[in-house]
Amino acid sequence: MAAIDTMAFISNGVSLVTYFTGYMNFSITKSATTVTNFMGTAFLVTLFGAFLSDTYLSRFKTCVLFGCFEVLGYAVLAVQAHFHQLRPLPCKGMPPSQMDQCQPAKGGEIAVLFGGLYLVAFGTSGVKAACPSLGADQFDENDPKEAGKLSSYFNWFLFFLTIGGMLGVTFLVWISDNQGWDWSFTVCSIAVGMAILFLTMGKSLYRNNNVPKGSPILRILQVFVAAFRNRNLPLPENEADLHQIPDNEPVEILKRTDQLKFLDRAAILNQEFQGSWNLCTVTQIEETKIVVRMLPIIASTVFMNTCLAQLQTFTIQQSTIMDRNLGTFQVPGASIPVIPLLFMFVLIPIYERVFIPVARSFTGIPSGIRQLQRIGVGLVLSAVSMAAAGAVETHRKNAAAKHGEMVSVFWLGIQYGIFGMADMFTLVGLFDFFYTESSAGMKSLSTAISWCSLAFGYFMSSVVVEVVNKVSGGWLADNDLNRDKLNYFYWLLAGLSVLNFGFYLVCASWYKYKEVEEREEHEHPKGKIEMGLV
Repeated sequence: MAAIDTMAFISNGVSLVTYFTGYMNFSITKSATTVTNFMGTAFLVTLFGAFLSDTYLSRFKTCVLFGCFEVLGYAVLAVQAHFHQLRPLPCKGMPPSQMDQCQPAKGGEIAVLFGGLYLVAFGTSGVKAACPSLGADQFDENDPKEAGKLSSYFNWFLFFLTIGGMLGVTFLVWISDNQGWDWSFTVCSIAVGMAILFLTMGKSLYRNNNVPKGSPILRILQVFVAAFRNRNLPLPENEADLHQIPDNEPVEILKRTDQLKFLDRAAILNQEFQGSWNLCTVTQIEETKIVVRMLPIIASTVFMNTCLAQLQTFTIQQSTIMDRNLGTFQVPGASIPVIPLLFMFVLIPIYERVFIPVARSFTGIPSGIRQLQRIGVGLVLSAVSMAAAGAVETHRKNAAAKHGEMVSVFWLGIQYGIFGMADMFTLVGLFDFFYTESSAGMKSLSTAISWCSLAFGYFMSSVVVEVVNKVSGGWLADNDLNRDKLNYFYWLLAGLSVLNFGFYLVCASWYKYKEVEEREEHEHPKGKIEMGLV
């Protein structure tokens, strides 16, 4: 399910810029901004999908329901691409005498385009929120053998996302370039429909299918309200006097931590005020603390995804004015992102089968290195990738200006390859970190928080491009990369990435891993275990 969803989504993420400029007559900047807004929305709305999954629907039902919206969205886009009456007249190839008819899409054309796009964004958001957690639910965290395999699951999950992405940026991009966008969108719609069928066929095999435990967002709000109402009450000296889940309830019990102590007031027993908005359990408070502690971590990974957005927009535009010949075959510009995917396709099995066992022998950590360390490595590599992108663009411009030559498009493989490694470290690290650290009733929400890093990264990309254009006097405003100063923009991103890594180090050092206390009445009487990798 995840691989096919990624195949459809990524193929459009890397090539819609071409569709917007060639079929909707958008400028390069507007095309890039429209793509990043579309992708940012898809990742941000995962919060809504997670809310439904944890509160009302199971993860399985969420995948199926939202997948149907995605199928419908691709179908709308296919209809618009097929019927020229729903699109503006193309500017490319239009005689000069008729250029006054060359207008960007507007009115009903824009309505159909954005309707289809955002149906896709809404649909894929629910799949992305629920699908990773649905797979992780198949592992019992209370079983040491299965818990140790959870990190491996996320590695192989990314491996299949990579396979889907490779198919998207090669097979589907080839279809859009050679058979037409209507065929490409149609294949996406049919493929996602088949993915829903595959997922449904396996329903009888799934276990640990989550039962909605009420809104995690509501539980968080209750903690803040209760803590505010009890703000004038002193905390008891003995933490055992704070309200906790009764011993006879077989649920996950979180041990109290010393951080964010003002929230502990929500668990002060008060005879005058009762009810869930006045009194919360220590476990509920710790759930809230976990989310609050996660926010700086997710904030410090946002900028990396702003850099990723440039590789899916401006770098694709670079490829269109470079030599894309590979022998007698011309590589589609939108297929260039297959390079980092190939790196990940090779490196993920090596990481899983070689690096983790070797690292585990030195550290004693089941996943080889801590999740936060893994995320940090990815952030460093993303800064290196942006510096490499600036150097490659400088080389391309010099070759074009001095010799009138087009350099090989495979020069872009340098920045793509480095960023592919960065993504392998950071994305899996985020998935593993947020799923492991979240409480039982917040697994879908935690996955959505991981995707939100991508969402805010894409939205920030739109802002960064606009701000840089204004402050710099138009580094990216000429609609001609040979006159634009894209290399300066890449180097600026590299410098900001270094500063962002410093911020991440501060956030990671402040984070305190959760502790789970299992009581003797539970099925696994192991006393107290610490679930964080400390």
